[in-house]
Amino acid sequence: MKKQTAMNRDWIATARTLSEALPFLQRYDDAVVVIKFGGHAMGDDTAMESFARDIVLMQQVGVNPVIVHGGGPMINEMLDKLDIKSEFVKGKRVTDAATVRVVEMVLSGLVNKRIVQAINAQGGNAVGLSGKDANLMICTQTNPDLGFVGTPSKVNPKVLRQLFEAEMIPVVAPLGMGEAGETFNVNGDTAAGAIAAALKADRLLLLTDVSGVKDDKGEVVTELTVDHIRRLTESGVIAGGMIPKTETALDAIAGGVRAVVILDGRAPNACLLELFTEHGAGSIIRAG
Repeated sequence: MKKQTAMNRDWIATARTLSEALPFLQRYDDAVVVIKFGGHAMGDDTAMESFARDIVLMQQVGVNPVIVHGGGPMINEMLDKLDIKSEFVKGKRVTDAATVRVVEMVLSGLVNKRIVQAINAQGGNAVGLSGKDANLMICTQTNPDLGFVGTPSKVNPKVLRQLFEAEMIPVVAPLGMGEAGETFNVNGDTAAGAIAAALKADRLLLLTDVSGVKDDKGEVVTELTVDHIRRLTESGVIAGGMIPKTETALDAIAGGVRAVVILDGRAPNACLLELFTEHGAGSIIRAG
């Protein structure tokens, strides 16, 4: 009898959770949510399966998700296997002609299709593409010293909207094309921010390996404004790898994204917690 009572409590709690989610489900009906997927979660089969299930559920309740992924560790592994040596300028890898071919092979092939397969295995209908497809992302060279590393200069989201209409989930590899047809490697966060801005997305979720933006006491700040981010950066509280993520957030908001969330992609159901519960997850950044 005790076991049955405990099960009943679990069912009641589940039903209550679903009921409490109703306002959030209504809030995000037909909303565009761009998700940058990266970090350790990409290399873990269980985490990948959980992420894929969450994405399928999001689409099932009316959200239009777009996945933009990274793949740095996989690229490094393949370069090592092929014995392609890399040069570095001020700590950044030079992407020469040989390296960019490997980058495209790994991102558009291995990594992209693994995510597509994971989503489809959960009952979704994902389609993989890169920024080169349908002129999605036109780039300029970021720095001649770094070779084929690009910065998005023009994003054409028409193909993504067509996929939404067909009830498909776009999974985008962060590669772009130059005006002369050359291939550029694009930072995953930067690509996600540019795509989110072009879509005027309701949310940009940057999944990382940290719990969010922290204050000078090391505590996660759950809500921030653009001015707050700038003050924390100027004072040195925001430093290191968090700087490019917050810069991406500021650029995305300036481009028309309603809010950006930096959250821990390793946490179970992180995207669902952020979108469909009052608690949320990580640090949300708004214009003001």
